[in-house]
Amino acid sequence: MQADPVVKGVMLGLALASIACWAIIFEKMIRLSSLRRQVRRLETVARSGVVSESSERGLVKKLLRSAEEELSDGDSRGEDRTAVRARIERAMRGTLKSELQGQEAGLPFLATIGSSAPFIGLFATVWGIMNSFTAIGMQQDTSLATVAPGIAEALFATALGLAAAIPAVMAYNAISVSLGRLAARAGSSLAQLAKWLSRPASETVVPMRAGKGI
Repeated sequence: MQADPVVKGVMLGLALASIACWAIIFEKMIRLSSLRRQVRRLETVARSGVVSESSERGLVKKLLRSAEEELSDGDSRGEDRTAVRARIERAMRGTLKSELQGQEAGLPFLATIGSSAPFIGLFATVWGIMNSFTAIGMQQDTSLATVAPGIAEALFATALGLAAAIPAVMAYNAISVSLGRLAARAGSSLAQLAKWLSRPASETVVPMRAGKGI
C-alpha cells in the first residue's frame, strides 16, 4: 500500500486484467462444453441419416435450416444432385464458421494479456528499482530498510504480471486447439450430412421438414 502511485496503478491494472481473463476462461469452458455436445449430436445425425429440423436445437438446427434453404433454392433451379450437394455443404460450412467465430470472442483479449502482461509488470519492476536507487541517493543509506520497499514493489508487480499472463496464454492455446478440433469433427459430419440431404425425394422416407429419413 506504500508503493509509488505509478506502481500501484500498474498492479491494479494487472489485477483487473487477471480477473477479466479468468472470467473469460470460465465462460469459454461452459461454451465449449455446450459446443462439444452439439458437435456430438451433429455426428449422430450425420451417421444415422435421420434429419428432423423441428426436433433439433442450437447449432444442429441452424445448420439444418441453412441446408434447407439451399436445398429449396437448388430444387427450384433444377440443379443436379452434385450441384445441390455442393450448395448445401457450402451453406452449412458458412453457418458453422459463423458459429465458431462467435466462440472466439474474448480470445484476442487473452492473447493480448498473455503477451503484454509480463512487459507491463517489468515496467513496474524497473520503476520500483528506480525508486529504490532514488531512496538510497536521498538518504545516503544502503541498508536493507532503505532498499527493500522498492525491491518489494518491483517483485510484486512482476509476480502480478506473470500471474495474469500464464493462465491467459495456457487458456488461449487450449481453447484454440479445442475449437480447431471441433471444427474438423463438424466439417466431416457436414460432408456426410450434405450427402444425405442432397438425395432425391424418391430416395427418402419423409420430407426434411417433418423428418428426412435415409
